[in-house]
Amino acid sequence: MIPLKASDIAHIVGGKLVGQDVLVTAPPVINSVDATQGSFFLAVQGESRDGHEFADDAYAHGAVLTLASKSVNGTHIIVGDVIEALGKLAQDVRSKLNNLVVIGITGSQGKTTTKELLTSVLSSAAATVAPQGNFNNDIGMPISLLQCTAETKYFIAEMGARHQGDIAKLASIAQPNIGVVLRVGSAHLGEFGSFEMIAKTKSELVSSLAPDGVAILGKYDSYTPQMASLHKGKTIFFGEDNQCDVRATDIEFREGRAHFDLVTPDGRAAVGLRIVGLHQVANALAVAAVASQLGFTLDQIASGLSTAESFAHWRMEIIELPHLLLINDAYNASPESVAAALKTLKLFAQERGGESWAFLGKMHELGESSQNDHGAIGTLASELGIDHLVCVGAPEYASELAETDALSIHICEDKAQALILAENMNQGDVALVKASRSEKLEELAQSISDLFTKKWDSEDTQQ
Repeated sequence: MIPLKASDIAHIVGGKLVGQDVLVTAPPVINSVDATQGSFFLAVQGESRDGHEFADDAYAHGAVLTLASKSVNGTHIIVGDVIEALGKLAQDVRSKLNNLVVIGITGSQGKTTTKELLTSVLSSAAATVAPQGNFNNDIGMPISLLQCTAETKYFIAEMGARHQGDIAKLASIAQPNIGVVLRVGSAHLGEFGSFEMIAKTKSELVSSLAPDGVAILGKYDSYTPQMASLHKGKTIFFGEDNQCDVRATDIEFREGRAHFDLVTPDGRAAVGLRIVGLHQVANALAVAAVASQLGFTLDQIASGLSTAESFAHWRMEIIELPHLLLINDAYNASPESVAAALKTLKLFAQERGGESWAFLGKMHELGESSQNDHGAIGTLASELGIDHLVCVGAPEYASELAETDALSIHICEDKAQALILAENMNQGDVALVKASRSEKLEELAQSISDLFTKKWDSEDTQQ
């Protein structure tokens, strides 16, 4: 973070400084235990906890200032709205970093993976800051931005949205030079009401770009390419057809990973991804498009993509158990991401020769289409030839399947029943665990992992 006096921060955010005019030298934190020497604490009033109650703990961990909406102990700045004040501060700091290149990324699917791949590629050449985890809202993105210093060359801003106007607000703070829209999908369809409203919200990133900015748009749905009309400057398309500026060809699937030839205006180069799933090709192409616009050579891009790894928790996490492959993708779920995960499951099972097991929990925030969307996923599982569909508290997946279907359908009321069923898996089988975050199916994945580790350790001991 750029060092700032408390009085300067108070002036920027329009707040009242109470206490000494301390020097803030480290970025803000929202969790008091994350405070470090010289940082400042954001006393946010949450639904169940009041951040003001933790100001003393933040000071004990090294914070020198608190941004608050009411009085607390120690030096603090009182503002009307802590989150709004945080945005003002981040926006001001961004305007002072004239040499910083900001890349904004949004889309219904793939934001976090694309961010991680891009971070890996860009950081090999220059100082790069990117949000940790899914820091993609009006708290996380500004906190991440404030980690930038005068030496930072690239800042990657992951931008999520729950309501129309959210991305426009984030873009006004980050002022991106490059805007990436991956795809428009059904995530949060229940909140937005329609695909058109989701697309309109995602397009706020493109609309925010200055004429000298660059819009990078995926060609994986009918909505995203149309956003080009909202930008007066340069637009780059990525995808898998011949009309794309950056595209993939000769795609293969080996050991769970995609291998393809990356084609850009600069030529053609082979890429072998280390992250799991054919659907990662789209994310890699978005990264290639950004890097090419920033002057990276084709060899640098191909090499960077081929060595990059993802450390996102519970996102296509491959767990090699004794005699069983477990895919823990329990972080979140939408129809598009579940479909991609099922295709990956089938390919893994084909390679290993065992049966495929899909342990699926509910997909949330789908609105009126929820029943049909779940039923369509069940139909897809049958069409793909998945061997076992395990509906964990989500019988809707089986609503459109006939009893005579070749797919074995298992209706489980909860994770405990699903775990009992998991005992029937055999050597060489592949299991996928996936659901929306609130279903907490990572607990089932851990239980399966513990079960098979204990089971085969016991058999090895007996032998």
